[in-house]
Amino acid sequence: KKKKKKKMVFYFTTEVEGKTYYLYMGKDKVENEDLIAHGWPDDLWFHVDSLSSAHVYVRLPDGDLKDWENLPEQLIVECCQLVKQNSIEGCKKTNVKIVYTPWENLKKTGDMAVGQVGFKKRKRVRYFTVEKKNREVLKKLEKTKEEKHPDLRQQRIERDERERKRLQKEAKLQRQKEKEEIERLRKEKELRSYASLNDEALMQDNKHGLSVEEYEDDFM
Repeated sequence: KKKKKKKMVFYFTTEVEGKTYYLYMGKDKVENEDLIAHGWPDDLWFHVDSLSSAHVYVRLPDGDLKDWENLPEQLIVECCQLVKQNSIEGCKKTNVKIVYTPWENLKKTGDMAVGQVGFKKRKRVRYFTVEKKNREVLKKLEKTKEEKHPDLRQQRIERDERERKRLQKEAKLQRQKEKEEIERLRKEKELRSYASLNDEALMQDNKHGLSVEEYEDDFM
């Protein structure tokens, strides 16, 4: 049986505001299909609006996707420049509109053409206009370009397993914290109860006319 050939994916690295980001894109629409199918929840997807282009993704560090609408503009600019450059028509035009959204918001149905996608929620879609080619940005990205043949499905499986273990660890730590808090509250209640019993004993003795000093002397 002929072994299925792994897809070709291009990877780029950029550093923006002290953080390292990884960008990647497929060689053609066949690779795009695999990227759509096996993307990560940490990915932000970019494409030229209304024109054919590469699908470019940026993989965000843990937690950054929650704030995806407030990412550094420089990062958005670099992703959009890469998308525009990898569009047969878009690379020749000025004022090209780029669409971007979290990977999780992409929708793929059986009747769509290869590489074509829709969106689950339009309100999670954003646009950025690239006025013209920025050679400096493209040169910077090109220097980091790597060509790989990853098993995208396996990478996603491994990522999900790591995430499952991380969540399990977090849940265990949370349960431990809750257990410790319950124990702390129990001890506090116990101490309050003990103090209350002592106060009651003092009040009972005071009924017999003992002063606090006499009570303490008697106790000693």
